[in-house]
Amino acid sequence: MTANDTHTPQPSTSKLVFLHYDQAGLDVVYNQSAYAPHSEHVRTRMSLASKAVRDRIGPPQRHAYGDAPIEGLDVYPAAERNAPIIVFIHGGAWRRGLASQNAFAAEMFVKAGAHFIVPDFSWVQDAADSLRTLADQVRRSLIWVYRNAGTLDADRSRIHLVGHSSGAHLAAVALTTDWQKDYDATLPENFIRGAVLCSGMYDLHPVRLSSRSSYVKFDDDLEFKLSPQRHLERIVVPVVLLYGTRETPEFRRQSIDFDKALRDSGKSSRLVVAEEYDHFELKETLANPYGPYGQAVMSQVFP
Repeated sequence: MTANDTHTPQPSTSKLVFLHYDQAGLDVVYNQSAYAPHSEHVRTRMSLASKAVRDRIGPPQRHAYGDAPIEGLDVYPAAERNAPIIVFIHGGAWRRGLASQNAFAAEMFVKAGAHFIVPDFSWVQDAADSLRTLADQVRRSLIWVYRNAGTLDADRSRIHLVGHSSGAHLAAVALTTDWQKDYDATLPENFIRGAVLCSGMYDLHPVRLSSRSSYVKFDDDLEFKLSPQRHLERIVVPVVLLYGTRETPEFRRQSIDFDKALRDSGKSSRLVVAEEYDHFELKETLANPYGPYGQAVMSQVFP
């Protein structure tokens, strides 16, 4: 028996709520930590690495993209003129995480010649339990980056969107945005060059059925509008999807199904399977140019 076999869902005599999962089983497979015994150590390591990066390369520029105190973003600028931009949307189950804790990859990308930008956005419990606020904040942060690229000495035609976990969900939602209709008619139809999405959720239906509904107010409209897999026609950029083989079955399935849906719709999608990585270990490889996540981003930004 392998380590992964210990997590193989067993047949249940309880009422099934999604696929072959009863309620308890579904709750487990939407809890990443259940499959990542060292998750707290890895999270602490990334937070400490973020501080070490700031000590080495200096504090970020802080800019406001909105009026709320949380609506700011950290910019780690590259020395090169007209450099590409990487916008990283952090995870945290929509209810935790800060830009300051997600600077651990900034040094690598800055030294490679890319601006590294991390927006802050509300935790769902501070936003009336609605993901709509978070999705809007991520979208507005991207508009700010596009409009202020010149001030940052950046190339606004090379904005790459990167996300992990719930941040990958919010990043994928941003890819489905009708920028002109929903925000400003003067915006281009699209200004994102490409996306690298790691360990995300792209159809909210099973998520809504899980214990995450205890802190997120799901409804039919939100489930539909914020499920990127249901708006494939809006996605017009190359997408790279990643998952680790030691992630929960549902986090694996979400990436596999989204990749297939994109390719079946004629979209550009590539699936990276990271062998023997769990949900949090895979995120940590964003700071490694030879790791699955870091290499995927580097190859898209610097083809």
